Amino acid sequence: MRQQIAAANWKMNLTYKQGKTLLDEILNSQIILEPHKKVIFAVPFPYLRMARKKVKERENYAVSAQNCHQLKSGAYTGEVSAEMIHSMSVGYVVIGHSERRAYFNEDDSLLAEKVNIALDNHLAPIFCCGESLPIREAGTQNDFVAQQLKNSLFHLPAEQMQKIIIAYEPIWAIGTGKTASSQQAQDMHAWLRSVIAKQYGQPLADNISILYGGSVKGSNAAEIFAQPDVDGGLVGGASLNSEEFATIIKALK
Repeated sequence: MRQQIAAANWKMNLTYKQGKTLLDEILNSQIILEPHKKVIFAVPFPYLRMARKKVKERENYAVSAQNCHQLKSGAYTGEVSAEMIHSMSVGYVVIGHSERRAYFNEDDSLLAEKVNIALDNHLAPIFCCGESLPIREAGTQNDFVAQQLKNSLFHLPAEQMQKIIIAYEPIWAIGTGKTASSQQAQDMHAWLRSVIAKQYGQPLADNISILYGGSVKGSNAAEIFAQPDVDGGLVGGASLNSEEFATIIKALK
């Protein structure tokens, strides 16, 4: 079975003390993860070391950065490099989140550079893709997300591509009051897997974890995760509540 992943994206939330408390509550929930399941906490940069220390001895728990700079080093005040992240024994980084694309104008070309620098520094990218409401309403979402993958990932050789985790975010279903059905999630995930298969072959595509990032909650996680091509979720708001996120972890198939 493909790796099933519950990834918590804290975004720019929680004080240091609140973050420690949240992690303690989740880690004390006595959730035993089977070998094919993983929980990843994408925490703000100042909390990486604390979070890494807390999960260090926990089987199948890991920590991720929420972003990295596209260059190795230099005079870029306020930025954080992939090398710095790796030096803290962190193994993952979120790249191309819809908020980074929208608020910081990160385009496919820049994200390809970030993917490259992450892989060069032994970080597994959690690569986000997804369409806005106008694109969904126009019915061109399949071509749009396929192009995001092609532009930012398909320059990679197969041995690097297989290290990527995909996170599909239907932007139109995040904080808008609109909801994507589990079937809509499955349809897009199956499409993404078919696009990867066309480029790299079916065996590699069948082993890529594709997470769903459209307002996953404790109440809908089991139904969404039960879909054959959905391999867990990249969870925003619900990951800030320990009981809610624990329910989501338990919903992994």
